[in-house]
Amino acid sequence: MVARRSDEIWHVKASCRGPQAEVFFPPPHVERKEERHERENAAKAICDSCPVRRPCLDYAIRIREPHGIWGGLNEMERKQLLDRRAG
Repeated sequence: MVARRSDEIWHVKASCRGPQAEVFFPPPHVERKEERHERENAAKAICDSCPVRRPCLDYAIRIREPHGIWGGLNEMERKQLLDRRAG
């Protein structure tokens, strides 16, 4: 058995695991702006107390994840963070 590095298994400690995971990604149907804000705020509230928030965000930025809430940031917020880092 190959041992995994701790930075590769951060997700097993993530607060978003389980049935609440659905709030982290848009639904398959069109979502109203207010509904999206409510869903994203619910996801971000889970991220607020997550023990692996930083590794999650680092991962999403590293792979340029185009969807969902990762490390407490949505797609646009991650893009803005990348833009600030590049500028």
